Amino acid sequence: MSKRQADRDEEMQQDYKAADLGNGRLRSANGDLNEMGEFEDAWEDDFEQESGDEQQDNGQDQAMDEDGMDVDEKEEDEEQEEPELRTYLPGQPLEEGEQLEADQSVYVMLHNLDVRAPFLSFDILQDSLGEERKNFPATAYVAAGTSVPGVRDNEVLVMKLSQLHKTQQEDSDDEDDADALDEDPVLEYRSIPHNGCVNRLRVMPQQQEKHIAATWAETGKVHIYDLSPYMKSLDVPGTPLPKSTKPFATVNNHGRYEGYAMDWSPLDAGRLLTGDNAGLIYNTIVRPTGASTDNTAFREHKSSVEDLQWSPTERNVFASCSADQTVKIWDTRSKNRSAVSIRASSSDVNVITWNHKASYLLASGHDDGVFSVWDLRQFKGNNATPVASFKWHNAPITSIEWHPTEESALAVSGADDQLTLWDLSVEPDAEEEGRLTSEGVQVPPQLLFIHQGQSEIKELHWHKQIPGCVLSTANSGFNIFKTISI
Repeated sequence: MSKRQADRDEEMQQDYKAADLGNGRLRSANGDLNEMGEFEDAWEDDFEQESGDEQQDNGQDQAMDEDGMDVDEKEEDEEQEEPELRTYLPGQPLEEGEQLEADQSVYVMLHNLDVRAPFLSFDILQDSLGEERKNFPATAYVAAGTSVPGVRDNEVLVMKLSQLHKTQQEDSDDEDDADALDEDPVLEYRSIPHNGCVNRLRVMPQQQEKHIAATWAETGKVHIYDLSPYMKSLDVPGTPLPKSTKPFATVNNHGRYEGYAMDWSPLDAGRLLTGDNAGLIYNTIVRPTGASTDNTAFREHKSSVEDLQWSPTERNVFASCSADQTVKIWDTRSKNRSAVSIRASSSDVNVITWNHKASYLLASGHDDGVFSVWDLRQFKGNNATPVASFKWHNAPITSIEWHPTEESALAVSGADDQLTLWDLSVEPDAEEEGRLTSEGVQVPPQLLFIHQGQSEIKELHWHKQIPGCVLSTANSGFNIFKTISI
């Protein structure tokens, strides 16, 4: 599956050159306004007008009855009846004049960041603000890479998203809810030049001492950066930034082949896997002084390697998926052939995610819009049947990730502009007829939530330190939200 669409290249280059500034607040680290992007105003208070504005007397403000007496315009047209609101499900046609709007009552928090250049990939930076944070306003740190085809100077961005207030609108007379203040969120960031599009960006999970990130460049190179001083500069004014913005290590083994697959080991710090469009997978060891890559690649895939996942419990085991429609399980001590290989789909397998709470579960997302859940204990021989498959999305699956602490919760995004949240522990009731869309499509009982409003969603991640918080990037912008469902 192609991660970039060639027919959007010219449009994206134009977007990169001319930023459309809106009404949100944006601050660089020194407080100046800039042109990276801005948050939308969740409350739209910039457009509010005072009720005492002057009105022009055009002879039509009042109507006269037959006796020449003034009468009000039929009680303001019967107070202009509000249009009926109804729940929308994907696939339902919109009538003329209808438009979609988010139901703020089902979002605890919802913020949208309009960006000048789209992020194809991003990752969340661990911070020292605490675990299991449930209070508002929230703060999140993110590393992202821009993806503007045809533009050599892309960027790696280290961002601080703060003042993320609760946006849920509840029927309450309590005006003292400090979590839901009418204030705009703030974005601060640091920029690092990057040669070519950032196909994928991943931050090493061991972030106690340093924030190390790897980028897959469209040039076929994998670059390693230390983001620690950039993140520190967002919190400590006057922190000096490195004089050199070059990566401290680069992997050149993939040659001229670019790729998207990349994953850091959660068990061995500095151990990095990268897979390319030629079907090759390389293992790299990253140290403070540089990086060393094995000369021999893992080779068995017949097409591009789309995604990689290390096992959360076994340090020598990892999984790969490919456009050759297979999912493979590998032992790093044997590069000649995989330990297990299954045909997971009749289409490209785009993404995989390994469950860190139930390590026998692996989920895969496919080009036909199907995502499947596999029990690795049933991977015997080359044949396996998924324990569950869902065909809700009607376009390729672009990202999939298990919840970091809830073993049955899963987030999925697709090229159909949907981001869906699932609870796979919900068992269908045979006696229920099920929920149906207007076109007669059954809504799976495991489907908890549908998030829309973004165009061409590329990637999503759960925030491990803010329970239930999801971040997603798309060609149309960047979202951070938390629902009432999880």
